[in-house]
Amino acid sequence: MAQEKLLSGCAAAAIGAKLAEVEVVCSYPIRPYTAIMMELSKMVANGELDAEFIHGEGEHAQVSVVLGASAAGARAFTGSSGVGVTYAMEVYSPMAGGRYPVQMSIADRTLDPPGDFGSEHTDCMSARDQGWLMSWACSPQEVLDNTLINYRVGEDARIMLPQFVCQDGYFISHIPDKVVVPELAQVKEFLPPYAAPHPLSLTCPTSHGPQIRPDQGAPMDAQRAITFLSVPQVIEEATADYNRIFGRNYDPFLEKFMIEDAEIAFFIQGAHANTCRNAVRNLRNQGIKAGMVRLRWVRPWPTIQIAETFGNSNVKAIASVETSTSYGGAMRGGNLIHELRASLYDLPNRPLTTSVMGGLGGEVILLEDFYWMASKLTQAVKDGKTKQNVYWVGFEE
Repeated sequence: MAQEKLLSGCAAAAIGAKLAEVEVVCSYPIRPYTAIMMELSKMVANGELDAEFIHGEGEHAQVSVVLGASAAGARAFTGSSGVGVTYAMEVYSPMAGGRYPVQMSIADRTLDPPGDFGSEHTDCMSARDQGWLMSWACSPQEVLDNTLINYRVGEDARIMLPQFVCQDGYFISHIPDKVVVPELAQVKEFLPPYAAPHPLSLTCPTSHGPQIRPDQGAPMDAQRAITFLSVPQVIEEATADYNRIFGRNYDPFLEKFMIEDAEIAFFIQGAHANTCRNAVRNLRNQGIKAGMVRLRWVRPWPTIQIAETFGNSNVKAIASVETSTSYGGAMRGGNLIHELRASLYDLPNRPLTTSVMGGLGGEVILLEDFYWMASKLTQAVKDGKTKQNVYWVGFEE
């Protein structure tokens, strides 16, 4: 029978991996993700999880170990945070190119400087174009659920891709919340055993990770690009099954909150969405028609779903709330604004857009900050144009 527990995001990720019956786990400590591995190591030591638990000498080794485990036919799991994510960067493309559906649980944190304990999305977002799936949770419940959904999608024979399952460091990773932990029988119904198509074998040898000629590179890249065109359908199928089996009500790609009649909207991902919802409610009480759209997947980017959501709404101005940096990029804002604007480009009546930099360095985005953003959006609607392409929370009037 499903149980309700009070769990942090790290504990929820570990329980998700346990329910997925992972077979190989590789760890290396770096805060704030470390607690995931602490929980899993206890499960293995206590006999609750039948898995090989390996301690790597660094993040590069971690990902290399689970690549080999996946190639051998095991369901593999690892994770990291901050500079640990970037230290393993060399292995991400070979992992995706070899089509090894390993899962890497990320409790994000800022890169150096300042490299502190607080959440910032730049570590994960710097790896968003390495050919991995990337989802983002806004609660410990969603961390657990995304762990299972990502394995289901990534291991699908049509996809076979590794997955970053992201959560905000500290705000999600270390703050407990109510989590409904499903029964193992439910998980078994949803998530079939991992079946590697070409596992390492002495009797039936296959090549893994060979060097290729330049003329072979473009076809391989095209194959990966074509695969990503198939991912949305698999996500929709997996989410529908998950909702049916576990009694959830997830939209496959976007959380849409009070967006139907909204005139201004916040476009956001991660834990700050929890504060944003309350801000939207309070703005509504003040007579301001605000709404929120939250990304559940960054890769694949839900281009069609974003266009349909805003194309079928009354939203006239959007604040893309950024918790990652894109120094020198278009619009001089964060990472989300580039793809948001591209998603809206073909709409006959495009909403105004602006990038708002907040939560960098692990700072909290307060209710008052969302009210300030709303005032900028309201003024933009009145003026028929945005005053600035990018705003910085706490640095401007």
